[in-house]
Amino acid sequence: MATDFWASSHYKRWLVDRKTIIRARAVDLEHLDGHNQEYFSFFAIYFADAIVKLGRKLGVRQRVIATATVFFRRFYLKNSYCETDPFLVIAACCYVAAKAEECPVSIKMVATEARNLFNQETYSLKPTHYDHSQIAEMEFYLVDDLECDLTVFHPYRTLTALCKPDPPSLEEGEAEEPGVGIGSDDGPRYWGTGDGQLELPEGGFQHAWLIINDTYRSNLCLLYPPHLIAIAALYLTVILHSPSRAAISPHIGGGSTTPRRSTRHAQPTSPAKKPPDTIVAFLSEMNVSLPLVATIAQEIISLWSLWDRYKEE
Repeated sequence: MATDFWASSHYKRWLVDRKTIIRARAVDLEHLDGHNQEYFSFFAIYFADAIVKLGRKLGVRQRVIATATVFFRRFYLKNSYCETDPFLVIAACCYVAAKAEECPVSIKMVATEARNLFNQETYSLKPTHYDHSQIAEMEFYLVDDLECDLTVFHPYRTLTALCKPDPPSLEEGEAEEPGVGIGSDDGPRYWGTGDGQLELPEGGFQHAWLIINDTYRSNLCLLYPPHLIAIAALYLTVILHSPSRAAISPHIGGGSTTPRRSTRHAQPTSPAKKPPDTIVAFLSEMNVSLPLVATIAQEIISLWSLWDRYKEE
């Protein structure tokens, strides 16, 4: 698996602009009442939820579900919803993602669980009879449209590298063990000593992880590099997670109320000390575009607002 995001196909071929996404939905737009493009945002939530449900039935980890979602988004940059069967594509995406993330599942199991899930009234479909041969055929078309680019970088990797995970209390299925040399206090490290990692209050790491999960209900994974999405999730965590917000409160706001003394009467001072290692200092010293991070954070907030109006039926 590639280790350099900047040299990967993810960066070179699969980060697109909004015009590309809009062009990809041109055929589907003709079939929408009033040509309201907001429906596509609802579709993004709807299909992402379907991938999550199928992934949980298959017993795969969150990283596999995220990879399947990215494959689904990439496939529909080149295809339209109305000319394909999105639920068959979902089944194929979960199957291919499990293999790409090196935790394969049986294709017959995928077919069985997909039939059981998508035959429910929730999806208002005609009875589906997916079998393993249909999923295998769809896998061929999927891999072809993905141009065999099956390596996907996720924000989880950046989050785990920047922050020390919470104690083993994360909800099962929402978190996973750190990668080699990441977040472990024992054993050899391959990327550094771990010094300088951000320590969020208890529950902060999980909160950021769940925010990243939410981003897969939108097209953010097609628009922005994963490390920027992870940093935006951290910014939202220190604002929305009460213990994390309390930790930064003493370091923001107004300055000291002590009257400023003239430098002519200042007493000799000891050498300047290193500023305290705070969440604010940690985030402010990152070599990233903060306006772009703020834009991503605003898009996540807009997604939540849209999600509040979303009804699955």
